[in-house]
Amino acid sequence: MSFAFENLNVYQKSVNFADQIFGLTAQFSRGFYFLTDQLNRASLSISTNIAEGNGRFTKADRKYFFGIARGSVQECVPLLELAKRRNLINNDTHTLLRNNLEEIAKMLSGLINGIE
Repeated sequence: MSFAFENLNVYQKSVNFADQIFGLTAQFSRGFYFLTDQLNRASLSISTNIAEGNGRFTKADRKYFFGIARGSVQECVPLLELAKRRNLINNDTHTLLRNNLEEIAKMLSGLINGIE
């Protein structure tokens, strides 16, 4: 048996994004634990809030959690920028991850707009 949210492309992409981030931050220097922790939490929050929102019964509750997921996407942007500035990730990796975030954000906006 699968949960309905597992069939959502945005959920699958967000889990893949978090997995990429986990692998990437495992290589960060020890002095950047604060950035590693925050980036891991923000990336994980995207998929967990999609799952939690999908489990809610009211439209308002679903919209709220999908909005939190979208906020977590936005949170990842400055964290990735700082990782790039500190030379923890290169420009190509930064661009790829930002593009993934933009795609996830658009999909979440569509999901939110579809609730109304």
